[in-house]
Parts: sequence; C-alpha cells; structure tokens
Amino acid sequence: MSHAAIAPGEVAVITGAALGIGRALAARLSAEGMIVILCDIDAEKLHDARAAIPGETEAMLCDVAEIESLETVRDRIVSTYGRPPSVVVNNAVTRIGKGLFAPLEEWRRALDVNLMGVVNGCRAFMPAMVDARRPGMIVNVGSKQGITNPPGHPVYNMAKAAVRTFTEQVAHELRQIEGCLITAHLLVPGWTATGTTSEKPAGAWAPEQVADALIDATSQGSFYVICPDNEVTSSQDKARIQWAAEDMTQNRPALSRWDPEWADKFKRVDR
Repeated sequence: MSHAAIAPGEVAVITGAALGIGRALAARLSAEGMIVILCDIDAEKLHDARAAIPGETEAMLCDVAEIESLETVRDRIVSTYGRPPSVVVNNAVTRIGKGLFAPLEEWRRALDVNLMGVVNGCRAFMPAMVDARRPGMIVNVGSKQGITNPPGHPVYNMAKAAVRTFTEQVAHELRQIEGCLITAHLLVPGWTATGTTSEKPAGAWAPEQVADALIDATSQGSFYVICPDNEVTSSQDKARIQWAAEDMTQNRPALSRWDPEWADKFKRVDR
C-alpha cells in the first residue's frame, strides 16, 4: 500500500520533471491515478515528457529559483482543482558551477536552484497543504555527495548537504503540528541515468528504479530513502556515510577517504 497522499484523483507536483528521476516519478504517480503537474524550465523537454506520460497531466513552465514562479503554480492548482497538491517533489537541479573557482554567477545560480529551489518549493506549498488537513507528502531530492562530500564539485555538495539539513528540519516541524497528516522525506539517489544520453551506463540505476524505491520506502514511513545502484550496495553506502561522519569523531583529516594516508584503511571497510 502506498503512502496515503498517493491516491487516485489527488494532485502531485514535480519540479525538474522533464528528464530523469522527475520524469520517472511523474509516470509512476500518473500510473497510480494521480493528476500530475510537471514543472520545468525547459519548455521543449517538458512538453515532450508530458506527451509521453499517459493519464491526466499538465505541464507548467517554472523556475524554482523564483518563489513567485512556484506560487503561481500553486495558485493555478488550487484554482483548477479546489485544493493544494497532496504530493510535492522538489527535484529540480543544475550541475553548473563545477570547481572551487568556477564563476561566481554559476555558484549563485547553482545555490538558487539546488538549495533555494527546495526551500522555495516547501514555502510555496506547505502552508496550504497543512491548512488543508489532508494526507500529504513532501519529497526533497538530496544526493550522496551532500553526505560523503567527495572532492570536485563543492557548490553542488554544499547545496545538497544543506538540503539534507533543511529537510530534517521540515520533518521535525511537521511532527510538531497537531493533527498534521503531512510527512517529509529525503530522497538520496545513487548513480542514476539522467536521460540526457542515449545509453544507460551499466553501473547506473534507471530513473524508474529510483521512483519505485521512493514509493516503496515512503509506504513504510521511511524518512531517508538512500538508493543503491548497480555498483554500490546498501552496505557500502552505510560504510561510506559512517566513515564520513567519523572524520569528525575520530579527528581524521578532512575528506580522509581521499587522503593517501587513509585511503587503504577506507578500502578495507568499503565492501
């Protein structure tokens, strides 16, 4: 049985829905009988996604970096369907800003989309969802890079680390509201084919596998939905997360997993 918010005739909103995980979730929720609102900044890919998904869907252009854009989506949903959505998936992401000294305008845009896009999504939809006193589900899409913090893309890691912190706070706040039927969840995909290339790498999961994992985990009440892939097992994920946390508790060098003096020790636990 799915989460109570996933029900025929209820409305789901997914940002970054034109490709990858967002598109796969849109298809999965549509198959569950939901009315799915696909949001993205890329008009051509957005309408291609809508055309490929059967069921009752609607495509809305949206820039998650602008809260007014998300509020427009919310107001249109309430006006059309008479209620706010029961499911909100804050999935939109950009990979720009790679490197410590990438242009500052790329860093700002990356933080505006990857972090503030999630904050904006929650602020735009949550109050109306809470007031509706109906079952609801908010899913914020994080990343293992926001937990284990591998070198190479600091702004992306920063944003996804903040998404984790923010989503934990959202879940706590929702639990404090008497009678609230809304839950928050942090989706942490493994290596996933995004749909931007013609072939799926052998080591990656398909986006549909991530969508299925989310539906299964939220039906069981899981907050953290940490997905393996075809190269990393769940036990390896746990070992890597624990190792990253123990850099602090064991007073090891920052990012010791990638430090030559610690790399062999890490490999012994990464099995």
